[in-house]
Amino acid sequence: MKLRTTTLLAGLLFMACGAFAQSYPSKPIKAIVPFAAGSATDQIGRAFAQKMSESLGQPIVIENRAGVNGMLGADAVAKATPDGYTIMVGTNSTNAALKSLMKKLPYDQDTAFAPIGYIGSVPLIVAVNNDVPAKNLKELVALAKAKPTQLTFASASTSQRVSTEMLQSMAGIEMTHVPYKSGPAAMTDLIGGQVNLFTADFAVMLPQVKASKIRGLAVTSMQRSKAIPELPTVNEALGLKDYELIAYFAMFAPAGTPADVIAKLNKALNQAATDKDIQDKFAAIGFETAPGTPEALAQRNKAETAKWAKAIRDAKIEAE
Repeated sequence: MKLRTTTLLAGLLFMACGAFAQSYPSKPIKAIVPFAAGSATDQIGRAFAQKMSESLGQPIVIENRAGVNGMLGADAVAKATPDGYTIMVGTNSTNAALKSLMKKLPYDQDTAFAPIGYIGSVPLIVAVNNDVPAKNLKELVALAKAKPTQLTFASASTSQRVSTEMLQSMAGIEMTHVPYKSGPAAMTDLIGGQVNLFTADFAVMLPQVKASKIRGLAVTSMQRSKAIPELPTVNEALGLKDYELIAYFAMFAPAGTPADVIAKLNKALNQAATDKDIQDKFAAIGFETAPGTPEALAQRNKAETAKWAKAIRDAKIEAE
């Protein structure tokens, strides 16, 4: 009798899970962006959310929760009910680098999230305020060597900080770090001259470089960008070989989210990634989409976590 009851309960649970997955989503989905409005993560997240909403038949509502290199937003998702109605537009900051930057996280970065799918990647641009007397990256390095710690650099995310710390380490210079809560705020101060240098993604940087409000010096990828081919790579500008830093974006749900729900979200995400409107919209900022499976994202994230740990060590950044 006990065996029959157990079997019956298991069957009912299986049927309930199946029914839930079939009816999902039956209400709006909240997508937490762990960075400020106007940031690259926000722009990309909103565009993908809109396209995914069309596939899923329910709106995906963006909620910005910026702070501590994305940790505040990531923590909210890690602790959310794993029912598919709270997801995250994650990045290399939230899902690869934070565990190497923070002495203690309020969640386990490796187990707190269920991968949904990879979105894509984008290089960064190294830029300075127009009043900085350096017309190229080589001149900036010479200026920094002549004035140790006097030049300042901004950052509002892990990729922004690590990219500049790596540059300092490989070029043998020392500048003073000025942390910001958001990329747009850092950009405002770069234009205004409150900071000298800022390295950030194309979504934040490219419009200002094109408008000559700041001076672009180099891109952080191995190859020049088609979006701004006149800028050399950091390697080209300084005669280096191994400098590269690419920011990536991906979607995650809280660990324990049903596999069928993850599959539905992954399908909608991949459809958005192959949408011509999306591709055309972000091609101008050097963003490359890359559809894939949750399993592929899990493997990529594992590799990226190791890669960022090494980059942070090499840049001599101490956990805070």
